[in-house]
Amino acid sequence: MNVKDMKAEIASTSYPGRGILLGRSEDGKKAVIAYFIMGRSANSRNRVFEAMGDDLRTRAFDESKMEDPSLVIYNAVRVLGDTTIVTNGDQTDTIYDFLAEGKTWEEALRTRTFEPDGPNFTPRISGVVCNKTGAYRLSILKSDNGDETSAQRFFYEYAQPKAGEGHFIHTYMGDGNPLPSYEGEPTPVTVRGDLAQFTEDVWQSLDPENKISLFTRFIDLETGKWETEIRNKNQ
Repeated sequence: MNVKDMKAEIASTSYPGRGILLGRSEDGKKAVIAYFIMGRSANSRNRVFEAMGDDLRTRAFDESKMEDPSLVIYNAVRVLGDTTIVTNGDQTDTIYDFLAEGKTWEEALRTRTFEPDGPNFTPRISGVVCNKTGAYRLSILKSDNGDETSAQRFFYEYAQPKAGEGHFIHTYMGDGNPLPSYEGEPTPVTVRGDLAQFTEDVWQSLDPENKISLFTRFIDLETGKWETEIRNKNQ
């Protein structure tokens, strides 16, 4: 699969939903993470990202307007030792707990399935990054063409990431009713610039009407230290 321009790929649809991009910086020295959320309903749009130490969670921007916290309020990023976990739902905690017990992330995700929000049955997308080597994995749990009785689980491993490249996966192929689930392998994309430039490129590529929040992190593979940026449409 050809490597695609990251900005063009993100901007290719007005509603990719929630998205994870994992990769390696141009200089090859940093692991790269991006996670964004979008929304169409008032409930989905009433959210912000909030840092919790090294971790990240979603929370209501206006608590008085939150209608249903299930599926929209969760820990999106958690760090366990040398591993960073990023997902689009409460499977973040499932993965964290399994890894803490010495089990695998595949074992964790085999206990989970797509979200119970029919008729969309939104896929659960997840990623884990080794903070020492920069190796990363991605996964998607989805329905079989909207059939809620049939779950599909896909796992992808990238042991030797290339400098200036990453892989991008998101929940939907585009807008629609019901929303069409993501199809195919994670898309290989370019990764350009430092953290500030990368963050700006992702944020500006997201549809201005539907984007809500963005989290980015560059992890120095030599020192293990990281830099993080958070963008929230709601201020």
